[in-house]
Amino acid sequence: MKKRCLMLTVIVMMICLAGCVGGKNSTDTGKTGSEKTKVTIFAAKSLNGVVDELIASYQTDNPDVEIVPSYDSSGTLMEQIKEGAECDIFFSAAQKQMDTLEEAGLVVAGTRKNVVNNQVCVVTYAGSNTKVTGLSDIASAESLALADGSVPVGKYTRQALVTAGMLPEAEDVSLITTQEISAALGGIEINECANVGAVTAAVAEGSNEVGTVYKSDTYGLEDQLQILEIISYDLTGNVIYPIAQIKNEEADENESTAAADFIDYLTSDGAKKVFEKYYFDTNVE
Repeated sequence: MKKRCLMLTVIVMMICLAGCVGGKNSTDTGKTGSEKTKVTIFAAKSLNGVVDELIASYQTDNPDVEIVPSYDSSGTLMEQIKEGAECDIFFSAAQKQMDTLEEAGLVVAGTRKNVVNNQVCVVTYAGSNTKVTGLSDIASAESLALADGSVPVGKYTRQALVTAGMLPEAEDVSLITTQEISAALGGIEINECANVGAVTAAVAEGSNEVGTVYKSDTYGLEDQLQILEIISYDLTGNVIYPIAQIKNEEADENESTAAADFIDYLTSDGAKKVFEKYYFDTNVE
């Protein structure tokens, strides 16, 4: 009787084990079949809104591809890529960061393209009644929100101040500190921000009287932000946004192909119309 019970127990255990193994294989097969091709794009903070819209549009036509964005200042994203962060596409707000990655051998050859141009603006919050009219008298503000020099909009602002004669010449304007800028502008209080999104928020919320952001950052905030001056390219130079595919050893062939296809989509005529809606200039060489 004991032997018979033991045999029955062994048979039941074998049946359960077989069922578990079969169920696992079935589940794994189903998961593999439903997996999407994942593409990670690191994009400048000022591209947040427009790239989100373009991702949604692209994925509608390519439901088997998942585009995963990460937004921050171009300098921060560049450092993350250099440190080995998994990334398939880099969309920078300036050439400098892309140049650095290309020199480091991290850019896939032949994939780099200039996508859009932008413009730096002096802005204030709606109803501020500021006396500031633009860059030339920005020192009359009580406080200024300004991105760090490693952030493209911060670098372009510094370049504008240097070109306008408001700051002394510097070999690398991105290294000019906020303390030096404050002193040159008569001791103005400066809120140093980590990226252009933080500058935009600080001014829109009224935490700072004025700030410098991109024209594209005012999209959707027209009732909160007032543009005091669109700074001339003569002062800042062109504000070109380059894009390129990044070497990703973890990416398989499908992911690499999808990354290249998404870059083609972002540089298409259809995408240009979306960029223009967000106040970007698509007339770039």
